[in-house]
Amino acid sequence: MAREGDAVRTNTEGFNRGRYESVADLEASEALKDEARAIKEDAIERLPELVDQLTEAVESNGGTVYVADDADDANEYIRSVVGDRNADRVVKSKSMTSEEIEINEAIEADGVEVVETDLGEWVLQVADEAPSHIVAPAIHKSREAIAELFNERFDPEKPLETAEELTHFARETLGEKMIDAEVGLTGANFITADTGTMALVTSEGNARKTVGGTDTQITVAGVEKIIPTVADLQPFVELIGRAGTGQDITSYVSLLTPPVETPVVDFEDDTTPLSEFDSDREFHLVLIDNGRIAMRDDEQLRETLYCIRCSACSNSCANFQSVGGHAFGGKTYSGGIATGWEAGIEGLDVAAEFNDLCTGCSRCVNACPVGIDIPWINTVVRDRINREDESPDWLVDGLTPDVEAGGVPHQKRFFGNFEAVAKFGSATAPLSNWLADTGVSRWFMGRLLDIDPRRELPTFERETLVEWFEDRDSTVTDPRRRAVLYPDLYTNYIQVERGKAAVEVLEALGVDVVVPPVSSSGRAPLSQGMVTTATDHAERVARTLTPYVEDGRDVVVIEPSDYAMFQREYEKLLDGSGTPLAEHSYEALQYVYGLLENGGDPSVLSAVNGDEVAYHSHCQQRTLGLEAHTVAVLEQCGYHVSTSDVECCGMAGSFGYKSDYYELSMDVGDQLRDQLLADGVRERPVVASGTSCLEQIDALLERQPRHPIELLAG
Repeated sequence: MAREGDAVRTNTEGFNRGRYESVADLEASEALKDEARAIKEDAIERLPELVDQLTEAVESNGGTVYVADDADDANEYIRSVVGDRNADRVVKSKSMTSEEIEINEAIEADGVEVVETDLGEWVLQVADEAPSHIVAPAIHKSREAIAELFNERFDPEKPLETAEELTHFARETLGEKMIDAEVGLTGANFITADTGTMALVTSEGNARKTVGGTDTQITVAGVEKIIPTVADLQPFVELIGRAGTGQDITSYVSLLTPPVETPVVDFEDDTTPLSEFDSDREFHLVLIDNGRIAMRDDEQLRETLYCIRCSACSNSCANFQSVGGHAFGGKTYSGGIATGWEAGIEGLDVAAEFNDLCTGCSRCVNACPVGIDIPWINTVVRDRINREDESPDWLVDGLTPDVEAGGVPHQKRFFGNFEAVAKFGSATAPLSNWLADTGVSRWFMGRLLDIDPRRELPTFERETLVEWFEDRDSTVTDPRRRAVLYPDLYTNYIQVERGKAAVEVLEALGVDVVVPPVSSSGRAPLSQGMVTTATDHAERVARTLTPYVEDGRDVVVIEPSDYAMFQREYEKLLDGSGTPLAEHSYEALQYVYGLLENGGDPSVLSAVNGDEVAYHSHCQQRTLGLEAHTVAVLEQCGYHVSTSDVECCGMAGSFGYKSDYYELSMDVGDQLRDQLLADGVRERPVVASGTSCLEQIDALLERQPRHPIELLAG
């Protein structure tokens, strides 16, 4: 039988591939995403007004609206509706909001049967398990596992095996349950304030049967599901299926306006005209706050409310693909966006249980159909979790100033302040390298910092890139461009050779280069949730580099994660004042590409005739759309390039060093290793753009990878 993790990976990768293909076929997809986001921004801004408008629209159609403060309040109201109906059975369509408030347990406590009619939800109800995915709740279940479950629980006359047999059995069983149910309960993907219309976007027809076959309908939805008008549904309908499952449109898009006078469908009688059926219907819309209004007033968590529950963030996340939503999730929500939801609804203690599984790789950013900056939300929550920690400060006191409020775990302090570690390691090399790799040191790091002993430690160089540059003269006499090469933490202290190669390549192309001493970008503390420290780093970088920009120099960055800081995170850390740095900075191969496109001579670079290389692009580089530049430059220099298509190498900076995550890091890396060892690729040299990628590939393979800039320098 396949492992649950195998099923999660297979299904999420399939959804993700489908998203790439479907979105590529959609004209003006980015414009639609911008439109969808604008609608959500407006709706959340005007939420109290829209709640009142929606209430008026529903009540004018004979329905009832109840706004519940929290889960207990919502459950009490729903129980009263079911009790007034004297119902013996409630049939439900899929609803994450109902999972959030745990309505099933509340209704069942009154002796009422609750039946999930969505196939995946019903599988989990039979198995007594929680959903592991926002869209596909039973994604962790393989066909074999479901067959084993059904055969054991229901003991059918003939054992069930195929997907067709399982689906037919479920349809027949659930159909019988729906026929005489008194109450139907649904969620809603969207609710329009102008008409009270509920939009249900599903892959099964069970939601329509749940509504059409019962005379009492209850819809539960978070208040954030409200959008202004029916016309506003268009971009969401276009995007939600593509983002979630890779479908151009889902099988069923149902628009239901409270139909209290619509006859109840009798599924056992297909001869009686609808006009003769009993039309005594009840409709109840239960709008749920449960922390959402507080999230709306929270500048950092507010964006979470734009979420349309498509699961694209889960599908695009390499860690989620490996562990699934039971590990990468809280009480209800899973995947990248779950941190915001669980922090806002359940509290920081719940979010803390899985928050570190987000590595900030940013692959979910482009996947989100409403442009939520999910890594930033996760970082902010991590920062708040750190501030609640009361651990002592002594580990790094004296080594580097601690500018964080509250306590931060030792491990995060160490990695977040790695600049100080690198300075000390470089100044005392090679002694520091020898000492760090001794058994005593590895034991100490394992005990105090939880650094996995199986991970090879970086080796510090005694001469930094900045020091090397200070001792040399420029080879450019008539510069075509002028640039400042940013000496990132690893390039300056550890991977010095790639920094030298970058200088040589830029000078060969006629660029006058300077390499000044400058602070690390803040990526290290930011990844640990140390936002104040990251802001301090960003301010120092901006102060150092801005004069060079004002003097007309371009900023060239070798490490993609630092370049991404300049392009994305500095806008938040520096309140927009980092914009000039973003506008004038370039990733190294992107810059080389621009030079070649504007008359640069590729013959001055190290060229080959038909050599083949395997290339793995860094996560942040892909998110920023830069992979193609590296491939184009290598091809101009005569290389035949094959590229990996895995979302992440699994290393993710300090993540792969931590004992808690080493196994997961290597499990994610296995996919990359398989591609690099495939027939036709295994003999090729490997190049990778990111420090983490280079470290991970070095651990995965017997052949050592190089940075592409080193190939160009010869």
